[in-house]
Amino acid sequence: MTRVSTWLAALLIASALARPARADDDGPVRVSLPTASDREAWQRPGFRLQLGVLYGHLFGIGGAPGGPLVGPLLRIGLRLDPDWSLLASFSYAVASGDLSGLRYAATLEPTWHLTPHLGVALGLGLAGIVEGRTGRADPEPLPSTLDTSYTFPDASPPIARCIGAGVVGLTRADWLWVLGPRTSTGLALELDGQWTGCVDDTGRVEPDTARPIVRRQFWPHLGVSLSWVIAWR
Repeated sequence: MTRVSTWLAALLIASALARPARADDDGPVRVSLPTASDREAWQRPGFRLQLGVLYGHLFGIGGAPGGPLVGPLLRIGLRLDPDWSLLASFSYAVASGDLSGLRYAATLEPTWHLTPHLGVALGLGLAGIVEGRTGRADPEPLPSTLDTSYTFPDASPPIARCIGAGVVGLTRADWLWVLGPRTSTGLALELDGQWTGCVDDTGRVEPDTARPIVRRQFWPHLGVSLSWVIAWR
C-alpha cells in the first residue's frame, strides 16, 4: 500500500508540472527595449532632473593659466513642449595643472530638441575660480608696495592666486538614449567662454579712505568638456 501511495503522489506532482500555464499567469519576467510610448513620454511637458560627471579643459588666453577639469554636475528644468526645454545647470569641477583650485558655474540654458535624441543648448550665467596655493611667482607691483588698489593691464603674468567670478556663455549638444518611461542617459559636448575678475586682497587699507587695497586682474578662458548624465522625469 505504501508503494502505491508513493506512485500516486509522484503521478499527481508530474501532472501538475505538465499542466499548461493559465491565461491569467504572468509568466517569466522579460526585459524589453524601450517602446514608442516610452520615447513619446520624454517629449511631454514636465519636470526634468539630470545628474552627471564632466571632464574638460580650460584654455587660458593672453597669459591666463589653464588646466584640466573634472567634477559633478546638476541640471534641473522643464520640458516646455516637444521642441523646447528650459534648463539650469550647476557644476563644480576640480582644476589642476597651471590652474589649481575649484571652478564653479551656474547657467540658464534654453534647449532646442532637433530630434527625439539630439538637443542643442545656448546658455548664459555666472562662473568663478577659487584657487589655493599655486606656486606661481607673484608679479609686480607687490602688495607691500601699494598705497591704493591696482588693476593689471592684462593677464600676463598671472597673479599668484585668483579668487573671483564673471560671466560665462556656452553652447552644448546633447544626445540622450531613452531607457524607460522615467529614465534616460546620454552624453553632451560643451564649448564655453569665461571672463573672470580675479581679486587679490592685500590685507592693507588706503591711508586716506580706509578702503581695502586690492589687486585686480581679468582672466579670459575658452573651455571644452564632455559629460555623461542620467536623467529622470
